[in-house]
Amino acid sequence: MSDQADFFSQWNSPEHRISELIQLIDHHNRLYYSEAEPEISDTEYDLLFRELENLETQHPHLLNPNSPTQRVGSKPLEGFSQIQHAMPMLSIDDVFELKDSPIAEAELISFYQKLQKNLGREHICVSLEPKIDGVAVSLFYENGSLRYAATRGDGVSGDDVTQNVRTIQSIPLTLASSLPILEVRGEIFMPNAAFLKMNEEREEQGLSNFANPRNATAGTIKQLDAKIVAQRPLAFLAHGLGAYEGPALSRESDFHELLDSLSIPRNQPIRIAKNLEEVLQAVRFFHKHRESCDHATDGVVIKVMDYAERQKLGFTSRAPRWAAAYKFLPEQKETTLRGITIQVGRTGVLTPVADLDPILISGTTVSRATLHNQDEITKKGIHIGAKVLIEKAGEIIPAIVKVTSPLAGAKTFSLFDHIEGKCPSCSAPISQELGFAAWRCTNFECPAQATTSITHFASRKALNLESLGGSVAEALVNSEIVKSPLDLFSLKEKTLANLNLGTLEAPRRFGEKHAKKILLSLEEARRKPLKKWLYAMGIRQLGESAAKELSRLHRCFFDLPQSEILREIRQDPRADAKKKNPILEPFQITGDVGIAVAESLLSFFESEAGQKTLEHFKALDLNPQSDNFAPIAQDSLLPFSGKTFVITGTLSRERDFFKTLIESQGGKVSGSVSQKTHYVLCGEAAGSKAEKAEQLGVIILDEESFFALLPETERSE
Repeated sequence: MSDQADFFSQWNSPEHRISELIQLIDHHNRLYYSEAEPEISDTEYDLLFRELENLETQHPHLLNPNSPTQRVGSKPLEGFSQIQHAMPMLSIDDVFELKDSPIAEAELISFYQKLQKNLGREHICVSLEPKIDGVAVSLFYENGSLRYAATRGDGVSGDDVTQNVRTIQSIPLTLASSLPILEVRGEIFMPNAAFLKMNEEREEQGLSNFANPRNATAGTIKQLDAKIVAQRPLAFLAHGLGAYEGPALSRESDFHELLDSLSIPRNQPIRIAKNLEEVLQAVRFFHKHRESCDHATDGVVIKVMDYAERQKLGFTSRAPRWAAAYKFLPEQKETTLRGITIQVGRTGVLTPVADLDPILISGTTVSRATLHNQDEITKKGIHIGAKVLIEKAGEIIPAIVKVTSPLAGAKTFSLFDHIEGKCPSCSAPISQELGFAAWRCTNFECPAQATTSITHFASRKALNLESLGGSVAEALVNSEIVKSPLDLFSLKEKTLANLNLGTLEAPRRFGEKHAKKILLSLEEARRKPLKKWLYAMGIRQLGESAAKELSRLHRCFFDLPQSEILREIRQDPRADAKKKNPILEPFQITGDVGIAVAESLLSFFESEAGQKTLEHFKALDLNPQSDNFAPIAQDSLLPFSGKTFVITGTLSRERDFFKTLIESQGGKVSGSVSQKTHYVLCGEAAGSKAEKAEQLGVIILDEESFFALLPETERSE
C-alpha cells in the first residue's frame, strides 16, 4: 500500500503537474505557431498558462529556464557573455547580380562552373532558397532541450542571447525527440507585416522609425532587457546544420525532414535544380516572387544537396565552397514629388506623406511614400516639385533615397509652415516635445484621435467605464455616433443597445445589458476625482503622477485654466521636471509638474480647441473636484512629501492599497530602485529589488515599520 501511495503522491505532485503543463503548452505552441492548426481556444490556452505560472510561483525551486512562462524575459543583463561555437559558424560567399551587364547572372554561372570542375561532372544537384535578411543565430539543443542560443560573432564565438531567444514564440524550447546534440543555424527576423505595424505604432508614440526589418531585428536581439525583446515581433527560420549527434543525414532534404518532425520552422520555399539551366530558372523565379515572402530578402542561397559532396568540396578560411548567396540589386527608379500630405495618426502624431508620380517598382505601383518626420525631410532637403529616387526599403517600404534634381531656389518643406501650426483634422495647435522628432495635435477632442482618446478615457486608470473597450469605441466612432470622449455623456440607451459591433454582413448587436453598464459608469464618472479626469483627458506630458500633483494644487477643474502656479512654472526656466523645482519647493511635491506639463496644459486651454472643450464641460455641467487638495500649510505636514517608494514582494493587501496610501501622504511610487529611492516596502519573496536596495543603502521597510511612519489615523488595524 505504501508503494501505491508513493506512486499516487508523485503523480499528483506539483513537479509532475508542472512537467505535464510544460509538455502540454509546448504541444499547443507548436500547433499554433508552426502548423497554424490550434486545437484549443485562446481562453483554454490562457487557463493552462496561468496554472503553470501559479505553480512556478508557489514552487520557485521547480522553475525550468525552458518553461513557456519564461518567454516574457527575466531581469536585464549587465552585458552579453561569450559562447564558443561547437563548430565554426562561417558566413557564405556572395555572388552578385550585375547591373548593365549582358549576363546579369555571370557570377552565379561562374560559381556553378567551379562546382562542376571540382566535382568532375556536369550536373550538380543543388537546393535554392530565399536569402533571409536577418540576424544569424545558432540554437544548441542537448537531449531535446534548448541549452543556449548565440549570435555568429566572429564565427568562432558569439554573444549568448539565450535569454532573448527564449522570448521568440516560434522557437521550440524543448523538442519532441531527445537527440543527444542538435545545433540548428538560422535567421532571426521580423515579418514584413509585423514590422510595418510596429513602425506605425512607434510613429504614433512619437518614436523614431526603424529603417528596415534587418536594423530593427539586430537592435532588438542585442537588447540587454529580454522584456523589451518579448514585445517585439521577432520570428525564426532554420536553414543550416551545425553540430549533430543522431540518425545519419546524407542530403539536405533529410535535414529538412528532421526539422519538420521536430516542429522547428525552416526557410521556404525550397527549389531543387539538377543543372545550370534549372539553377538560372529558379533564381529568376525567386527574383520575380521575392515580394511575396513575408520577410526581407535580398537574394537566393544556393547549396549543394549531397553531404558527401560537401565534404569533398570543403571550406575556405571563412566560407564553405559548396554554397553561395546570389544577391539581387535593389530596384531604384526616379519620379517626381508632386505634393506632401499631412496625416493625423490615432494618437495625434502628424506624419508627412509624399505624393508621387506613379511608378512601377519591385512589382508594385508606388504613388506614395512616407517621409516619417520633419528631421527626415530636412536631412534629405526634400521639397515639392523635385525629382527623387525611390526604392523599396527592405523590399517592402517605398522610401525616398535622395533628391536627384532639386528645383532652383526651392526651400526645404516645412511641416509646421505648411499647415500653419494647426492640426489638419481639427485646427488645434500642434506641438513638438523636447527630444522627439514628431509633431503632435494637442486637442483632447480631435476627431482623428477619437477611438484612441475614448479608449484611454474609459480605461481602468482613467474613468473606468465598464463595457467600453477598444472595439466598442471604434464602433461608436465609425458609426459617427460620437466624435470625442465628452460626446459619451450624450448617449442614449437605445442608441447604445443597437450599436453594431460586427459587420453589415454579420451584425453583432451590443445589447441593453452592456448599454446600461456604460450609462451607469458614465453617471459614476461625473463624481470621479479631478486627478482621474486630468489623466483621462490624455493631454501630452500629463501622466498619472502629474495629474495627482495638479489635483493637490487645484480645488477643481475650472481652476486650472486660470492657475497662477502653472503660469509661474511656465515662465521660470528653473522649473525643470528632471531636477528639483524651486518654484514647487514650498508645496513639497515631486518634480512631475514642470515646464513641459505647465506649457502643455495651458497651451491646450488657451487654444481654440481647448476653449471649446471648456464650453463642452460647462454644457455637461462637469467640474470635477479634487479629493486630495492640500494648501501649503497642510501640505508641509504630510509625512511622505517628496519621498519616493518602491513596493515589492507579497504583502498582506493589494499593492494598489499601499500605493494609494503613500500618494495620499504626499509620496510617489516608482517601479524600480535607484539612488533617488527613499524607501523600499518589502513583502515576502521580495527578490532583486530588495537586493538592489541593500546595495544602494536604501531604507528597507516591512509592513510594521511602514505603518509606523504614518499618522495614527492612517495606520492599518
